[in-house]
Amino acid sequence: MKKEDCFYLGIIARKYSFKGEVVLKLDTDQPEIYENLDAVLIDFGKTLVPYFIEKSLFQKGNQLRIQFEEVYSEQEAEKLLKKGAYLPMNLLPKLEGTKFYYHEIKGFMLEDISFGEIGLIDSIDDKSSQPLFVIKTDSDEILIPMVDDFIEKIDRKNKKVIVRTPEGLIDMNRA
Repeated sequence: MKKEDCFYLGIIARKYSFKGEVVLKLDTDQPEIYENLDAVLIDFGKTLVPYFIEKSLFQKGNQLRIQFEEVYSEQEAEKLLKKGAYLPMNLLPKLEGTKFYYHEIKGFMLEDISFGEIGLIDSIDDKSSQPLFVIKTDSDEILIPMVDDFIEKIDRKNKKVIVRTPEGLIDMNRA
């Protein structure tokens, strides 16, 4: 399975016991939905390798203690440390309303209620303190803060994100 067909679940953060157990730090707002997984795909650079779960236990916060099949020593567990864990996209829970996954809205039209169509969402810049919609047009790049109060509707059927931005914000982005 290719990485682009999967979503990032978390990272193998540390060993838990001398019997090969590890702790997977989940990168999600809903860690409890991943408590009863059968397997995860571990990222070994160019390859995602399936690891089957013998048993798991949800821990405090967003941590899942896992005993993988065929990993029964500290040395075997050591090979998994700091590796990313992935799952196939079809296992992502469906979101509704104004909630969305970043990858889901790439290519959607961003439309402002007052301004009209702004352009296609090229990507999400989440490296700053406030994530931004990145819209590329023929002449420039427009950055719109991804603020919950701005997002009016996610129209999945028509592939649109409808926002209500403060007056002047879009013009400020145009050179």
